[in-house]
Amino acid sequence: MVIPSLIQHKRDGAALRPAEWTALIEGYTAGRVPDYQMSALLMAVVWRGLNPEELAALTDAMLQSGDRLRFDGFERPRADKHSTGGIGDKVSLLLAPMVASCGVAVPMMSGRGLGHTGGTLDKLESIPGFRTALTLREAKAQVERIGCAMLGQTPEIAPADKRLYALRDVTGTVESIPLIAASIMSKKLAEGLNGLVLDVKTGSGAFLPEEAQAIELARTMIGLGEVRGCPTVALLTAMDRPLGRSCGNALEVEEAIDGLRGEGPADLMEVTYALAVEMILLVGAAADAADARKKLEDSVSSGRALETLGKIIEAQGGDSKVLDDPALLPQAAEVEVFRAPRDGVVAQIEPRKVGRAILELGGGRRTIEEEIDPSVGFVIPAKPGDRVKAGEPLASVFARNRDGIETGFRALREAIVIGDEGSLTPLITHRVTASGVERLG
Repeated sequence: MVIPSLIQHKRDGAALRPAEWTALIEGYTAGRVPDYQMSALLMAVVWRGLNPEELAALTDAMLQSGDRLRFDGFERPRADKHSTGGIGDKVSLLLAPMVASCGVAVPMMSGRGLGHTGGTLDKLESIPGFRTALTLREAKAQVERIGCAMLGQTPEIAPADKRLYALRDVTGTVESIPLIAASIMSKKLAEGLNGLVLDVKTGSGAFLPEEAQAIELARTMIGLGEVRGCPTVALLTAMDRPLGRSCGNALEVEEAIDGLRGEGPADLMEVTYALAVEMILLVGAAADAADARKKLEDSVSSGRALETLGKIIEAQGGDSKVLDDPALLPQAAEVEVFRAPRDGVVAQIEPRKVGRAILELGGGRRTIEEEIDPSVGFVIPAKPGDRVKAGEPLASVFARNRDGIETGFRALREAIVIGDEGSLTPLITHRVTASGVERLG
């Protein structure tokens, strides 16, 4: 196998044979293909794409590069959710314990921050002591015992994807439908699921901003799941503004806890309930959508969902006292309120600029090895369409020093646009299944 020739073929628009993809992934996983050559190949894929045969071969090669979660003899239905990434998207932190407390097992394997977006693992690890590096044996035992495990990609699961995921994050090769689809599905297909729900973001803060691209990605992943025995459904949700109020790891954990107490922001709860309903329906754990929604609302109002999160935290070495005392989460050294520069209407809150500012504050990674500060970020209660007066609080900046406060203010001055008019776009626009695309609302 001559790697430069394969890179040249892909660069020039030719398709690689399935056997070549298998050999490439095996070689990369074993360390025989260096990062610099794989980076060049990934960039060629970004520009040239993959045909269906190539995509299937890449997905299967990454899936087969490791082991799988196996639940032989475990009768409880199993489902998971995956989001394509957004700013303020802490849905997984609420959804996993909610669904688990409704009798559906959730073996949730998540990732770290990618590009300008946050990652569920980084959020969970802001809880003191929380351990996401579970083995497959530990994850299986925990799912069977308490109904849920929230873990990172183990060395056993799709190790090829683990390396590629980190490489894409720092080589400008994130925004590619086939690479996103293969990455997500190679991990999810290894979880031993009976159903998978996808939260495909669309809008200016999404990796794929255009609606048509989001639908294409959804249909691509659904096809990969259905053919491999994992029924899959997708919802398209808005990422043209941050989801919820909090943006930043520890801040989002605190907001998720509020949500499980029934005190979460309306937009966050709407998206969470919609995705959770789909999970429950997909595995036949409710009679219909209304029944599923009632089960979920009862899990929150009764305190079962919050109790389940406490069990997850304790099982994974974390301090469950954060549920009652959020001050135990990492705290920023500096906090300052950002105020409206003039009277008007909030016309826009640009999520990508907020996400990039969190990187600048130290809350995300620009290199694979970089450590993050979980305490930094923003709380932005304002939403597009809100009428504001000059001097009115729009947001708060959480930083580790005064320079960080200034960085945050600069970002907010660009991200939050005050005009003469503005409105919220719909939160959930489409439902995509193997049967087709349904426009909602």
